Amino acid sequence: MTITTKSKSRYSIGSMVFHWLIAILVIWNWRLAANAEHAETGAQASALFADHKAIGITILVLTLGRIVWRLTHPMPALPGNYATWERVLARTTHAIFYILLILLPLGAWIANSMSGRSIDMFGLFTIPPLPVSANRELGHSIFEIHATCAMFMIYLVGLHILGALKHTFFDKDGGIFRMLPFGRVRRSA
Repeated sequence: MTITTKSKSRYSIGSMVFHWLIAILVIWNWRLAANAEHAETGAQASALFADHKAIGITILVLTLGRIVWRLTHPMPALPGNYATWERVLARTTHAIFYILLILLPLGAWIANSMSGRSIDMFGLFTIPPLPVSANRELGHSIFEIHATCAMFMIYLVGLHILGALKHTFFDKDGGIFRMLPFGRVRRSA
């Protein structure tokens, strides 16, 4: 197969920016939550969770922007060397990512709102609670689901990274370079 760097073999620059910003924020947010869980004081945990919530809302906004971008900019076809199971796994993984990137922050915002708490966006402005009924018990249950789904997302990130590395270094189709503005990408079928 021919190796090419034509734009139809890789994602658009806008898609790349959304992808890498969201990826960095997801991993950073995961670490913030883990650090908050192990904080020495309640004040430290609260400060870390405040940043975690603000980053979560940022991820939600960026994800909605990414969806709009994706709907208005064509996505490159998967390389022709992908087996059927790899195509199904790639599409399924991406769909689950989008679902989680919306539901995780939205669910947390709802749960937060059930306790009447607003979200401080890094001291710049405050997002008020959603107009939902007060229900701390249900809010706590939603946070538990949030934590479980967040761990699932981290495992999914690991699977995604392994897939990109497999395609780049074993299949040598330039998999990771489809989402980078440099490198050689094998032409899609």
